[in-house]
Amino acid sequence: MTIAAASSRPQRAEGRGHLAARLLDGRTRIRELYQEGAAKIRLPDTFDGSMEAVIINTSGGLTGGDRMNWSVVAGAGTKIDVTTQACEKIYKASAATAEVTTRIEVGAGARVDWLPQETILFDRASLFRRLDVELDERGEFLAVEAVLLGRKAMGEAVETGLFRDRWRIRRSGRLIHAEELRLSEGVAALATRQAVLGGQVAFATLLYAGPLAEAYLGRVRPLVEVPMGGASAWNDKLVVRLAAADGFSLRKILIPVISTLRNGAPVPKVWNL
Repeated sequence: MTIAAASSRPQRAEGRGHLAARLLDGRTRIRELYQEGAAKIRLPDTFDGSMEAVIINTSGGLTGGDRMNWSVVAGAGTKIDVTTQACEKIYKASAATAEVTTRIEVGAGARVDWLPQETILFDRASLFRRLDVELDERGEFLAVEAVLLGRKAMGEAVETGLFRDRWRIRRSGRLIHAEELRLSEGVAALATRQAVLGGQVAFATLLYAGPLAEAYLGRVRPLVEVPMGGASAWNDKLVVRLAAADGFSLRKILIPVISTLRNGAPVPKVWNL
């Protein structure tokens, strides 16, 4: 083996995708579309005035040192649903941490529904994920993030690793929601604690920011009456927390909640199993 070969670093996946939309003739249309590296954005046909964007990581998953950057700008009056082609898999990291950064801007009278499918963590995965959102005073935003600690049906388990999730939601520059999640080192032992996941391996957070938060609360609470589920609303914000034994059990609860927060609209078609 040559010295150069011994000291070379494995190639890392990188990607950047950007979508900006404007309202034209009553429909949400592309204003800007940019994609680079492993990041791709596809826009299926819709039959109303909204836009659906499917973001794709063509590398097939992430591992230590990979970088993905997404940005969405919804102009005044637009409506954009953003989802993923499939679940994002985070594989064992031999070194470094995978990073995924998402930035979303929601203009006056616009709405963005951030609806990625589940993130699947494998044993010894390492991921730092950031979500930054800027809302206009008259903008609406719905976010769903679901995480699976391995695939239970495949006999997988996450014993150790790192998962950090950082959310910052602002309205007209004013911070209205902030949270930090960190699971590290002895993840399996940590997840067994009742104050954490109570032994469950699938969990999700949903957040709606907009004028209908209080109205939605009464419709959502009956849907999350499970041992590890709950919903609260205050100051034009609704937050739902869920945990379940596996991904399928989580979806059975999650999909009706998402539909309720979308005024009865179904989840994107790519979610169908």
